[in-house]
Amino acid sequence: MKNFFKILRYAGPYWGYASLNVLFNILAVFFSLVSFALFIPILQMLFKQITIPDVAPAWNWHDTKAMTENFYYYCGGLIHHYGEKTVLLYICIIIVVLYFFKNFFRYMAMYFLAVVRNGVVKDLRNGLYKQILILPLSYYNEQRKGDIIARMTNDVQEIEWSIMSSLEMAFRDPITLLAYIGTLFALSPSLTIFVLVLLPVSGVIIGRIGKSLKRTSDKGQKKMGVILSIIEETISGLRIIKAFNAITFAENRFSKTNQEYTRLMIRLYRKRDLASPLSEFLSVLVVCIVLYYGGNLVFTHGNLLDAATFLVYIGIFSQLMPPAKAITQAYYNIQKGAASVERITQVLQEPEIIEEKPDAIAKKDFSNEIVYKGVTFRYIAEDVLKDISLTIKKGKTIALVGPSGGGKSTMVDLLPRFYDCTGGQIMIDGLPIRDLVINDLRGMMGIVSQETILFNDTIFNNIAFGMENVSEEDVIAAAKVANAHEFVEKMADGYYTNIGDRGTKLSGGQRQRLSIARAVLKNPPILILDEATSALDTESERLVQQALENLMRNRTSIVIAHRLSTIQFADEIIVIQDGVIVERGTHLGLLEDNKVYRKLYDLQSFV
Repeated sequence: MKNFFKILRYAGPYWGYASLNVLFNILAVFFSLVSFALFIPILQMLFKQITIPDVAPAWNWHDTKAMTENFYYYCGGLIHHYGEKTVLLYICIIIVVLYFFKNFFRYMAMYFLAVVRNGVVKDLRNGLYKQILILPLSYYNEQRKGDIIARMTNDVQEIEWSIMSSLEMAFRDPITLLAYIGTLFALSPSLTIFVLVLLPVSGVIIGRIGKSLKRTSDKGQKKMGVILSIIEETISGLRIIKAFNAITFAENRFSKTNQEYTRLMIRLYRKRDLASPLSEFLSVLVVCIVLYYGGNLVFTHGNLLDAATFLVYIGIFSQLMPPAKAITQAYYNIQKGAASVERITQVLQEPEIIEEKPDAIAKKDFSNEIVYKGVTFRYIAEDVLKDISLTIKKGKTIALVGPSGGGKSTMVDLLPRFYDCTGGQIMIDGLPIRDLVINDLRGMMGIVSQETILFNDTIFNNIAFGMENVSEEDVIAAAKVANAHEFVEKMADGYYTNIGDRGTKLSGGQRQRLSIARAVLKNPPILILDEATSALDTESERLVQQALENLMRNRTSIVIAHRLSTIQFADEIIVIQDGVIVERGTHLGLLEDNKVYRKLYDLQSFV
């Protein structure tokens, strides 16, 4: 049940609606009880199953029998005065009115509960989405994307279906049970104590099955995460699957995982579906025991419990079973959804490794220099960067080159705090970047990477991504600087053409030029180019390189490049190998040194 209360914490903003739900549930229970307590004895008098007393005994709040006989006496007077048929008609009308109000208040309770139920699910989704935006990139290096998607979709949906559907139980059924049990205590304390001894026995049986249900549900949700991962990988890698004739292989792999998931879900539904018949059987068993035990009390101890009171008792007790059964079903649902709660909570409670200090310094401009001072970084155990020291003056272009895996991309990822240094520090204008407001820090930078990240939206919205109140003239001007305006205006809808998922309707060079246009529009003082031309053909590379030169003009630039011909203009070239700076200088100076850079250059010249 602790998982249920974890979710209930999200109901805090909706306490007003929850209070109205409780109020209307109390009214619904009240009208339900009145109908039973009032009309069963009246019907008994109408059909002459009991004798109407001739004289009303003295009223006594502590004497149930005295109150009952007073009730019989005054009701008998109504029957004698108006006649049996007229009283029966009035009773039918009042029953209809009472049940109308009972069901009206029940509907109103659910009417306000709908806001709580859907509001909590909405807040869960919002919380998860915000969390995946905040969590560091290192978190996603260790997680399957499909599993994260499963948590945001299937697990949230499971909570909505299983736990949130049980909110009615949380707000209504306990009130109903308490009201009914209180009434039963008033009618017969001894019989009610006997009932309360019986109920925990059935609760233990139900609880054991519930624990098993939670374990199976946890396995099922994890397996669904694997299925979504396979689907995501298949769509992303469909070209390779077809090229390597791996359709059958991929199909068999998915089919095997899907079969395992199906077996788990069959077990899950069989256990869950056991809840209703089991609770119904236990309910009937308890009713029969109560009927036998209470009947014996009437036969042998009529002074403790008379026949009429026992009939009312059984009537109310029969109404105790539906909410008890509903709580049982809700318990099974909560156990089924508990695994989803834990999976979502794992993401929500994941620590924000890249944290902003409470007294972070606001800084929106770059005026002097960037300094890497003894920077060390490791992902897991082995250092990827080792004691990196580097100063980048404003307006200068610094190129990072070296063998793959040397740490070049990691070095630039530390600057916008996608990761934090494990040793040393990075400073901008003399201020450690950990002391700056994160949004201000990243706002000073524009990034163009090898893997062009575009969204399934229009060209206009992709160029203006992350910015508000951008005019079409500004977007067109940025596209012209990026050599993108020419191909955009030839499209059917121009800047309002949808480019598909990840820009698949465009060529590689076109996608890269849109990415550059986005950086141009942002107009950042610091520019990071991570192998921005390495995946392009010669013609596209020429256009993109020209666009990059336009972008880099009058900006501080850090360029990662494998094609050394594209960075010969750099003010300084830094050669990184195995996480260490092994050479630095200009293009011609490094060629003359005849070391690592010369070797890389000769290899590319030979190719």
